[in-house]
Amino acid sequence: MSSSRYSTFRLRVGGEEYVMRNAGLEETQSGIKIAGRNINNLRYADDAILMAESEEELKNLLMKVKVGSEKVGLKLNIQKTKIMTSGPITPWEIDGETVETVSDFIFGGSKITADGDCSHGTKRHLLLGRKVMTNLDGILKSRDITLPTKVHLVKAMVFPVVMYGCESWAMK
Repeated sequence: MSSSRYSTFRLRVGGEEYVMRNAGLEETQSGIKIAGRNINNLRYADDAILMAESEEELKNLLMKVKVGSEKVGLKLNIQKTKIMTSGPITPWEIDGETVETVSDFIFGGSKITADGDCSHGTKRHLLLGRKVMTNLDGILKSRDITLPTKVHLVKAMVFPVVMYGCESWAMK
């Protein structure tokens, strides 16, 4: 995933939307370049990922989030903060607590790995879709239900299960 000579670092933080929006992340040049745009954070529900091309950039982003949290009376939960990198990294300590380094984590319902392999999540969603199809077997084989109704059921019940989280699937 490295787009330059630096490794891509990802930091998973449990982040409140207000804090993330007001932490000043947009003003910094830290992040990774995607289609000419600088991206340094992704947010989904109450989770956030910080991204940078160097360890120093990532620490700066995290400190912005930490300071932004403290301004509104929140404390960064180090137990929920994880570091994932595609290269070597030195251990981090924040406020005397060590930040855990991981090789993968779940974000937006999908498993994100350091090497960008999304096959685990894709296979999982395909299996869940197959399970829904199996549960619909009696209905789909019924001669009393029209083909358009069967197609509608599959689109309404199977497709969402298979495609859930596809926004975060990676291409290798």
